[in-house]
Amino acid sequence: MTHQLKDGGQVMHVGMLARVEGEGGMHIEYRDGKVVDVKLNIFEPPRFYEGFLRGRKFTEPPDITARICGICPVAYQSASTEAMETICGVTTTPEIQLMRRLLYCGEWIESHALHIFMLHAPDFLGYESALDMAKVMPDVVTMALRIKKAGNDLMTVVGGRAIHPVNVKVGGFYRMPTVAELLTLRADLAQSLEDALAAVELVSTFDFPAMEQEYTYVALRHPEGYPLERGTEVVATSGVRFPVAELAQHIEEFHVEHSNALHARFDGGTYFVGPLARYSLNFDQLSPLAQDAALKAGLGETCRNPFKSIIVRAVELVYALEEALSIIDHWRDGYPPSVPVAPRAGEGIGASEAPRGLIWHRYVIDEEGIITDAQIVPPTSQNQASIEMDLRTAAEQWADLDDHMLTHRCEEAIRNYDPCISCATHFLDLRVKRS
Repeated sequence: MTHQLKDGGQVMHVGMLARVEGEGGMHIEYRDGKVVDVKLNIFEPPRFYEGFLRGRKFTEPPDITARICGICPVAYQSASTEAMETICGVTTTPEIQLMRRLLYCGEWIESHALHIFMLHAPDFLGYESALDMAKVMPDVVTMALRIKKAGNDLMTVVGGRAIHPVNVKVGGFYRMPTVAELLTLRADLAQSLEDALAAVELVSTFDFPAMEQEYTYVALRHPEGYPLERGTEVVATSGVRFPVAELAQHIEEFHVEHSNALHARFDGGTYFVGPLARYSLNFDQLSPLAQDAALKAGLGETCRNPFKSIIVRAVELVYALEEALSIIDHWRDGYPPSVPVAPRAGEGIGASEAPRGLIWHRYVIDEEGIITDAQIVPPTSQNQASIEMDLRTAAEQWADLDDHMLTHRCEEAIRNYDPCISCATHFLDLRVKRS
């Protein structure tokens, strides 16, 4: 809805932004045809997870923080368990780490499939929703649901259930899945790998707006493979690299007046986490199949166009499915599900790569294992400033569009990030003021 203001300005309201999670609003102000102000206003109420973690036992964060998000609960579980094990001086077995990676593959598969096909592809194909897309392209939507189901089933077998897994604990798992249980997943995962390769080819044909952004990319890095459940260090396109334990020394969270969500700075500046950052900083760690799919899709070894994040997600989907199949094929029964963890006083940081980007947790516990301080830094809060900068670029680049088309472009720019606003949006109020 658009109406004129008395001062000659113009305000546009969008009552509902579909295909994004959480609650937020956006304000764009033009003066003399130029953008003078852009704000992404996240007005969803604070959820206070960090506050009510204080006073809880050090064993509880995997179950509590998983409830922050129904789509990426494993990201929260992985970061919290790693932080607690770091504090307590515990190293888990290689097999526990492999099973954690397999569980994380399940999360990437279901989340990427959901975003690529249900939330993002309709923008490029000209449909209002995946339901409208299904009427014309039923085979594509069926393929998407097939891939997502394979990811959900994997999370169920390894994690105990697909949403908010219950099999994860500090030190490992309550039980290890058996070879027989894992092999029930293999056929669907193998079919999904073929589907994912087709998805890369499909999304590479989309018409992408010309938009290159020079943000500082930040991601995890691990010498043994593409970063998912953990990394040994943090790397950035600025050339900075440091151990995960030093994250709090480089990233500063701060409040802005127009948003309930915290913003963040990396070494004092705006930065970007997510698939584009992971891909550009870890291309050499992708499998040959995933690299080949990326290059055939027209990507280079780095990608700076946020609209092409849909291709990168499809490439990561290929990698996650390959990785899951490899772990299953080499798995054996009889591995201990966990290692004992005794509390000790200290501070520690754990980090992983959620589907939407780097997530990290910092905890302080006392000698009895009681949490005295907690800090949870999800990817969407780290990307808030980058999203606003993309919105400014879009508003400037397409200022000559009518309000309807400009709204659509701005919505697309937000959906490039697959933002978990609640670290979870069903509503966005868009306001454009022209004077």
